[in-house]
Amino acid sequence: MRSFLTPLGPPVSRDRVITTFPKWYTPDACLQLKEHFHGQVSTACQLRNTGTIGLKISKVVVVGDLYVGKTSLIHRFCKNVFDRDYKATIGVDFEIERFEIAGIPYSLQIWDTAGQEKFKCIASAYYRGAQVIITAFDLTDVKTLDHTRQWLEDALRENEAGSCFIFLVGTKKDLLSGAACEQAEAEAVHLANEMQAEYWSVSAKTEGWAALAPGPRRIWRKPRSWLSHGPPGENVKAFFSRVAALAFEQSVLQDLEKRHSTQPQVGDGDLIRMEGSSTETQDSKRPASLGCC
Repeated sequence: MRSFLTPLGPPVSRDRVITTFPKWYTPDACLQLKEHFHGQVSTACQLRNTGTIGLKISKVVVVGDLYVGKTSLIHRFCKNVFDRDYKATIGVDFEIERFEIAGIPYSLQIWDTAGQEKFKCIASAYYRGAQVIITAFDLTDVKTLDHTRQWLEDALRENEAGSCFIFLVGTKKDLLSGAACEQAEAEAVHLANEMQAEYWSVSAKTEGWAALAPGPRRIWRKPRSWLSHGPPGENVKAFFSRVAALAFEQSVLQDLEKRHSTQPQVGDGDLIRMEGSSTETQDSKRPASLGCC
């Protein structure tokens, strides 16, 4: 089955175009060490033989304690904004992000779930059907790292075993540096290996250009914190690109396997013509003799 799908809506933005397999954050805790798409996936994309993958939306759920920065992480990627005064998410919310991966359109539906205990029953209903589970914690608060075990257990309970990619994400990387950051990441990497998850450290905080004067002739400069802590949204785009690529590759492989394992059925292929005389056709319709007793 060959796909001639065209992207729905306007073309995706340039930073959502993925042509090469995105790299991991650390080889000490990653899902795959390879640097290229699977050979079958690359061939299928080149031939535009990806079935309905171009219309597929993969579900991503983000879980974790209250105020670890789940909403900030999602808004930094989807809207490229950062707000210090985010209100706690009530229930669930979601964003849809469109990509072009190896020339094929693909989308992620990213679910932002509440971290408050009173909304847990509501949010857990939306865990079902996830292809990716992101468990987030605050790098400056070790308790939130310990709690990720329970968050992951709750999310996996609503999904089939082995059906999800699991990521452990440390947020607020801009608040740590040096030995403190190394120690927090080492503990997180150890836990990620226990979870069979891929680890990332990110910062959603805005550090970019700042206005020194109001009005149309404002002057812009880079704050010193940008130089010390890295670019705006450190690792956020790279992280979600990695998520999208892994989910896309799995979707294509599953589609190819499904098509190869399915036997041709009447109505799925070319018209079946029955040749032979009318007598033969009529005889073939008669029930076989049951004999006598």
